[in-house]
Amino acid sequence: MTDLQTINVRTATREEMIDITAQVRSAIKRSGVSDGICCVYTPHTTAGITIQENSDPDVKADMVGQLARMIPKNAPFRHDEGNSDAHIKSSVIGATATLIVDDGKALLGTWQAVFFCEFDGPRERRVLVKVVSG
Repeated sequence: MTDLQTINVRTATREEMIDITAQVRSAIKRSGVSDGICCVYTPHTTAGITIQENSDPDVKADMVGQLARMIPKNAPFRHDEGNSDAHIKSSVIGATATLIVDDGKALLGTWQAVFFCEFDGPRERRVLVKVVSG
């Protein structure tokens, strides 16, 4: 059994991490898949998907801040649309995360959550969730 679902995300700032775990869990539940995998993917070249700690909000701030220091917005890039840093950050983080689905639930660690990472907002974004029975 497979199921493709879309999560719509509205970002509020240029760079942020948004916890989408509840929406991913709902997509898994709606799929009816008991055991398999769940692929969470964003089809945007200036955004990403990651799994990270959701208990301490400083983790999100540290991640966004460190990426900004490593890949500054105003660095001398050849791509001149003003979002070159966002493209690089997207590639560093990646566009997908894969979750194991067991007994109809995503297997995440105690402190883990699935995050949509915005690097060129604010915007309306999409996240695609594909649940495949195994």
